[in-house]
Amino acid sequence: MEAQLFPTYLGLPRRRVDARQKVTGAVRYAAEHVVPDCLHGVLVTSAIAKGRIQEIDTQRAAQMPGVRGIMTHQNAPTVPGYLSKEHNHNPRVEGQELRVFYDEQIHFSNQPVALVMADTLEQAQGAAALVQVKYVAESAQTNLTEHLAHGTTPEQEPDYHRGQRHAYRTAPVQVEQTYQTPIQVHNPMETHAAIAQWQGDELTVYNKTQGAKLAQQDLMRMFQLPIEKVHVHSPFVGGAFGGSSRIWPHEVAAILGARLMERPVKVMLTRDQEFNMVGYRPQSVQKVGLGALPDGTLVGISHEGHGLTSRYETFAERMVHPTKAAYRCPNLDTTYRVVPLDMSTPCWTRGPGETSGSFALESAMDELAYKLGMDPLALRLHNFAETDPEKDKPWSSNGLRACYQQGAERFGWARRNPEPRSMRQGEWLVGWGMSMGIYHASRAAASAHARLSADGSLLVQSGTADVGPGTATIMTQIAAEALGLAPEHIRFELGDAAFPHAPGQFGSLTAVSVGSAVHEVCTALKLQLQGLLTQLPDPTFQQLMPAELVFAEGSIRHAHNPAVCISYPEVLQQSHLPAIEATLESKPKQPTHSGKSFAAHFVEVHVHPATGEVRVARVVSALDTGRVLNQRTARSQAYGAVVWGIGLALLEDAVLDHRTGRFVNHNLAEYHVSTNADVPDIDIILLDQPDPYLTPTGAKGMGEIGLVGFTAAIANAVFHATGTRVRELPITPDKLL
Repeated sequence: MEAQLFPTYLGLPRRRVDARQKVTGAVRYAAEHVVPDCLHGVLVTSAIAKGRIQEIDTQRAAQMPGVRGIMTHQNAPTVPGYLSKEHNHNPRVEGQELRVFYDEQIHFSNQPVALVMADTLEQAQGAAALVQVKYVAESAQTNLTEHLAHGTTPEQEPDYHRGQRHAYRTAPVQVEQTYQTPIQVHNPMETHAAIAQWQGDELTVYNKTQGAKLAQQDLMRMFQLPIEKVHVHSPFVGGAFGGSSRIWPHEVAAILGARLMERPVKVMLTRDQEFNMVGYRPQSVQKVGLGALPDGTLVGISHEGHGLTSRYETFAERMVHPTKAAYRCPNLDTTYRVVPLDMSTPCWTRGPGETSGSFALESAMDELAYKLGMDPLALRLHNFAETDPEKDKPWSSNGLRACYQQGAERFGWARRNPEPRSMRQGEWLVGWGMSMGIYHASRAAASAHARLSADGSLLVQSGTADVGPGTATIMTQIAAEALGLAPEHIRFELGDAAFPHAPGQFGSLTAVSVGSAVHEVCTALKLQLQGLLTQLPDPTFQQLMPAELVFAEGSIRHAHNPAVCISYPEVLQQSHLPAIEATLESKPKQPTHSGKSFAAHFVEVHVHPATGEVRVARVVSALDTGRVLNQRTARSQAYGAVVWGIGLALLEDAVLDHRTGRFVNHNLAEYHVSTNADVPDIDIILLDQPDPYLTPTGAKGMGEIGLVGFTAAIANAVFHATGTRVRELPITPDKLL
C-alpha cells in the first residue's frame, strides 16, 4: 500500500495567531497592565548636554494636587550595582552604564533629573512643568565630523586585514570616496514604558523589551537580586527592533520611584524623549577605497568607518562587517573607530551597523562599475565569492547568484540603458539601481518547554519576544510540524522571564535559535510517545518498529497500514498520564561552514529635474534566507525592510542643534518617516532553499537582510537618473539641484 500523505505546516502563509487579539485591542502593552494603587511618573529631563545640576527647586511642584512624591539624585534610593564597576557594566557594551539619579552630573541633553509621581498622568505632567533646575553648563561636543581624530578602536571590533593593506591604490582603476549617514531614530508606534512594583525585596517589572531574560539578568545585576526575586513581563511589544534591547533610564526611574514611594509606579516616555534616551542609530562617516583590473577583478578593498558613542559607554556597530565577506578579493582591510561625544548611548536601530556600512560599500561598487564602463550587476557577479573570503570556509548555503538572476529577470534589468539621464517617463528622469546585501546567519543557545496534555492540546513556552515579525505564529508552525499536531491545538507563550532561556529578539536569531529549541523539544515529546506506545496493553502497538511509525494529525499511525492508528490523547489516557512534558536546551554545533543570508535589491526611481523630488517607483528584492517558515510573515518582514529603507535613503535625519546637544525635529511631524504615499509596489522573491547546516528546520535569519544594502540601491538609481552622485544620506532635493 502507498504511504499516506499528511499535512505539512512549515512555509504555509498562516495568519498570525494573535491577530484577532491585536486588532480588537485585547492585548496589553507595557503601559496598559492593570496594577492596583499605581502612581503615574513623569520625567523631567536636562536642558543642557554637559555640566552639573546646581540646584533643583521642587517646592511648587510638590504642592500641586495629587502629587505624592518627587525623586531626584538627592533622595533616590541606592542602586547596589552603581557602586561597583563590575556590576554597573552591561556585558553587551564597553564602559559604565548611565547611573540614573546617582549624582549631579549631566552627561547628555534629555537626561532624567527628576521624576514627579502623582495620582493621575495629568497631575504628574502639570507638576513636572513646575520643577525648576539650575545648571552649571560646560562646553559640550556633539559633532562627529569635527572630532574624527578622537576616535578609538572598540574591543569588540578590532582592525582586520587579509593580504596587503591599501592594495587598491596599486590597481589601474580606483575609487576612493567618503560616505555619510545621519543619526536615525527608532520612533516606534508604542513609546517606551515601564511599570515597576516592589513587594518586599521582590521586583516585578512590566516593560517593553526584546528579551525578558536579558532584562531580568540586567536587573539582577543592577539591584543585586537572585533570579527568583526578579520578574519581567513583556508579552506584547509595539515595535522595537533594537530600541528595547537593554534596560533604559526610564525603567530604572520607575523601579527607584516604586521603591521610594512603596507603591507601583508607571513611567511612559513622551515622543520627544524617545530621541535621546532609548538609543538611536549613530551617525557614520566612512571612507571606502576600491581597486580593480580593467576586466573588473577586484585587487583591493579598504573600508574605514567612524561612528559616535557616549562618553560613559562604548557602543560598537558591525559597520564594516559586510565588506569583509561580500566579494572575492585577496587584499582587504577594515578599521572601525568610535568617537566619544556628549550624547546618550546609541544602540541597534531597525537593522544593525551593517545597514550603514553596506550603503558605503555598495555605493562604491556602483561608482567602480561606472569607472570601468561595466554593468553593476556584471561587476558583482564577476567578483562572486564561492567561499567565505573572511573565514576561509565553505558557505552553509549561498543563493546569491539565484537572487541576482531572479531579481534581475523580474525587474527587467537587461533593458537598462547604462547612460545616466538617458531614461525618462514624461518629465521625470528615470533611474535603475541595484545592490547586494549580506548578513550573518547564526544560532544562539535557546530553550523551550513543551507540555502535551491528555486532551490533545500542546503548550510551548520560551522566554523569547515578538517585536512584530510574528514569533508566536512561526513557533506554532514549527511545533506543529515537529510533533504532527494541527496548529489549532497549540498555544505558544513568550515574553516572560519565568519561561526557559532565549536570546533577545535581534540579530536575526529568534527563528533559528528558539525555533531549533521548539523543534527539538517537540521531537523529544514524540520519543516519549513512542516509548509509551511500546508499553500499551495492545500487542499491535508493542510490535511496531520506530521506522514504521508516522506522527501526524495528532495520531501515531503505521506507515503502510492506516487502520493501525492511535491518537495522542488515547496514548496518554491508556498510560494513565494527564500529560507528558519536556524542557530542552538547543545549542548550535561547532560550525564547519560559514552562515550568511543574502539579498539582491533592484530599484527604479523617478526624479523631477526641476524640483529634485525623488520617488521610488518600483522595488524587486530577492532574498536567500534558507527555508521560509511562513510565507505571509516572511513577506511582511521584507516589505517592512523596504519601507524602512526608503525612509533611511530619502527622509530620515535627526537634526542636532550642537549648541544645546538637543534634537530640533523631535517629533513625527518633522522627523520624516515613510508613509503610504512614499511606498511603491514591492515585489519580494523568497528563494526558499533550506540551509542544510545551520538549523534543523533549514531556516536562516531574515530579520535584517531585507534592509542591508537597500539604501545603496536607491542611491545608485538616483545617480543613474540624474548623473549626480549623493554620498550623504538622506538624498534630499537640495543635494540634487
